[in-house]
Amino acid sequence: MNKRLLVAGLCSLGLCVSSLVQALELLRADWQQGGVIIGQVPEGTQVEYAGKRLQLSEDRQFVIGLGRDAPAEARIITVDARGQRQQHLFKVQQRQYNIQKVTGVPQKTVTPDPEQVERARREAQMATEARKVDLPLTFFAQPFVWPLQGRITGVYGSQRFYNGVPNNPHYGVDIARPVGTLVTAPAGGLVTLAHPDMFFSGGTLIIDHGHGLSSTFIHLSEILVKKGDSITQGQVIAKVGMTGRATGPHLDWRMNWFEERVDPQLLVGPMPKDSVTESSR
Repeated sequence: MNKRLLVAGLCSLGLCVSSLVQALELLRADWQQGGVIIGQVPEGTQVEYAGKRLQLSEDRQFVIGLGRDAPAEARIITVDARGQRQQHLFKVQQRQYNIQKVTGVPQKTVTPDPEQVERARREAQMATEARKVDLPLTFFAQPFVWPLQGRITGVYGSQRFYNGVPNNPHYGVDIARPVGTLVTAPAGGLVTLAHPDMFFSGGTLIIDHGHGLSSTFIHLSEILVKKGDSITQGQVIAKVGMTGRATGPHLDWRMNWFEERVDPQLLVGPMPKDSVTESSR
């Protein structure tokens, strides 16, 4: 985690006093599009963001995720035990994203027929429901680790064109490894979805790390855990595949804060160079 930062913020109406200014402490302050924020507040203080009151852990920690296209300014509201509201404004770094063109994708997944569209819609709703839960788990506070090491072939936020057709932005990080390579949990959590074969994403696994932060692993050839399983960091959870809309074997790791898509690479840092060399042999 980043070094702890005491945040003064900006008080609404200019009525803050010094005893209220330090009501918000940031334990992780990645203020850029795709970033994850972890903060802590004193006993009796509530936290609001984007019109929602956030869940607090026993030690008063909370989580916020910034989406791919998050605006240039973010606002957190704290409400102390006396009901006094304090506004904290933060600048959000805007990012430039890559454009990628992918060819060789099965045409049926680029222009699916109506029956396939309906199937994909139902499956997308299953994933949406799995990410809606606000579990009181605190694995979000763990230092995340790579679930798989290897050559990165796709990054968060990039816009992809499949066979010349523009698609939604890519929200994960792709790691190329052979089919059957083991995938491990980047942090502890609870399995909220385990589907062997979705139309677009193939074998799909979602692990909730608590307070709305979750990991999704797609294109899997095999899932080794089931819905409802408690997972520990480093546990083997699945195998790399090329199921669904995939042109080659790889792991696509995505992360969400509820409906907001966040960047996994911002949590784990650069891929170790020696692992990239090893996976290319």
